[in-house]
Amino acid sequence: MSARDDMRTPLGRALGLGSAKEGVQHWWAQRVTAVALVPLVLWFVAALIAHLGAPRAAVFHWLGSPVPAILMLLFLAAAFHHLALGLQVVIEDYVEPAVARIAAIVVMKLIAYGFAVAGAYAVLRIAFGG
Repeated sequence: MSARDDMRTPLGRALGLGSAKEGVQHWWAQRVTAVALVPLVLWFVAALIAHLGAPRAAVFHWLGSPVPAILMLLFLAAAFHHLALGLQVVIEDYVEPAVARIAAIVVMKLIAYGFAVAGAYAVLRIAFGG
């Protein structure tokens, strides 16, 4: 018996069933986005506090600068990707039957990435003065 077989149930060994080989990549992606979000969220909260009560033009001028625009794009990408990864796990764990699960994941990802694209469009429009 190999070390790999020690981790499998007797039924899994008998049927030859194993991992779909996708869980580790998903797990790592969720951890990487979580780590990336730590400084990005701190920056975002500090930026919100710094611009409380500021006129709209001042906020647009600030967000139109290269560094804040790039950080905002990174924040949006990491936040919505992390959101999609986390919600996918919840849907996979709690939604039955398989057809409903797949449909829910597709709809959720379309919504999450749609919001990310909308946010990126808004930032780019501000940054390029559109």
